[in-house]
Amino acid sequence: MNDRNKNNGVRQGVTGVTSTVGNLTGGVLDTVGSTVGTLGRGLGGTINSTTGTKAAGDGLAWVTNGVEGGLRTVGQGAVDAGKAPGK
Repeated sequence: MNDRNKNNGVRQGVTGVTSTVGNLTGGVLDTVGSTVGTLGRGLGGTINSTTGTKAAGDGLAWVTNGVEGGLRTVGQGAVDAGKAPGK
C-alpha cells in the first residue's frame, strides 16, 4: 500500500469519526434547544395567563427562543464540521 492510499484511508476514518461526533453533538444541542424553547414558551404563556400581564411571560419566551435558535445554530455547525470537504 502506498502512502497516498494510507493517507486516504486515514482521512476517511477520521471523517467517519468526526461525522458521527458532529451528528451526535448537533442532535443533542438541537434537542436541548428545542426543549428550552418549548419550556420557555409554555411557562411564558402560563405567566401571561395567571398574572394578566404579557411583559414577563413574553420576555421569558423571547429569551428561551433565543437560546433555542443559538443552540440550533451551534448544533448545525457541529454537523457541518463533521462533513467531508466538498459534501
